[in-house]
Amino acid sequence: MTKGTSYLTRNDTLGTMVANPAFRGFGHLLLPWNDRADFDLPLSRIARLLPYHSQVDVDTVVQALNRMIAAVDAGEQIFFDIYSEEEKAKDPEKRQTGLFCFRGKAGSPFAVIAPGGGFAYVGSVHEGFPFAAKIAEHGYHAFVLRYRLGNRKATEDMAAAIDFIEGHAAELGIDRQNYSLWGGSAGARIVANISANGARAYGGGTVIRPRAVVMAYTGHAGYSENDAPTFSIVGANDYIADPEVMRRRAQKMKGLGIPVAFNVVAGLGHGFGLGTGTKAEGWIDEAVRFWEKQME
Repeated sequence: MTKGTSYLTRNDTLGTMVANPAFRGFGHLLLPWNDRADFDLPLSRIARLLPYHSQVDVDTVVQALNRMIAAVDAGEQIFFDIYSEEEKAKDPEKRQTGLFCFRGKAGSPFAVIAPGGGFAYVGSVHEGFPFAAKIAEHGYHAFVLRYRLGNRKATEDMAAAIDFIEGHAAELGIDRQNYSLWGGSAGARIVANISANGARAYGGGTVIRPRAVVMAYTGHAGYSENDAPTFSIVGANDYIADPEVMRRRAQKMKGLGIPVAFNVVAGLGHGFGLGTGTKAEGWIDEAVRFWEKQME
């Protein structure tokens, strides 16, 4: 273990998490909110910081954080800036961005995840890092995007993140051609923007389109014939993202000949993440299989 590094428990505080040596220089970006945090709050109560999310499983949160700590102990770089210091100086908000990396097998495709939070916060601890950990278990590289708040700015950050990953494909050991985009709630709107319009519409340079998009519990209704094959999932009791809106979108995309998968999970509301201990548990594995079917 790296000198001074220790693994987290549910009884550790947010302050302990942020100050962990494995997260030196970017620990604050683990937090959902930019402008508020009770550093004495134990991780066991982190759900208090995720008002738009449900089924927050503390053990799942801690396991994902400890996976990152273990990666640092193994000598891996887990955080990357997507903007230069010059870009961040011109726009200080860009200091709130970056990519957390969960490595898969060398030469494998990658996924980029945009967690949700209503563009008020970024819920990486619940539906970013745990998603990435599950995807990496399948052998794929997974990146969690910490983005600026606001639909347009967040989508520009996603475009910049894809460019960064593609530009460092050799050193990261990734396949550039078969990537997927994942998003929950507000994050699903971000990946839908890229899916429909391409990264260049948001300042990106890449012309490579995602092979698949995974969208969880979103009210996003727009679609186009350019959309990538899409896997979507929502809780039947979602009071924020109407399941019927998602169902109609999937049906219309299917009518355009776009491969789709649509899932409604009984008994669940909004923002259920992995759905640990619920009927949704295992849906990440289904989404990975959907993505695999779209690969070349």
